[in-house]
Amino acid sequence: MNITKMTMEDKIRTMEDLWDDLCRNAEKVPSPLWHKDILAQREESVSEGKIKFNDWDSEKEKIRQSLK
Repeated sequence: MNITKMTMEDKIRTMEDLWDDLCRNAEKVPSPLWHKDILAQREESVSEGKIKFNDWDSEKEKIRQSLK
């Protein structure tokens, strides 16, 4: 397959097909080790109160307001 000759539509469709297949087999996709490290760091930050969470609905409203 020569991807340089594919149309943009075909390229996007192919990427979507690949992504769908990966999602159907997510348990077979290995997670990189650095993911574990990042998650551990974030969990520690939450435990120590260093991270503040915002309500999603409030954040969506802020985004909408910033786009007006």
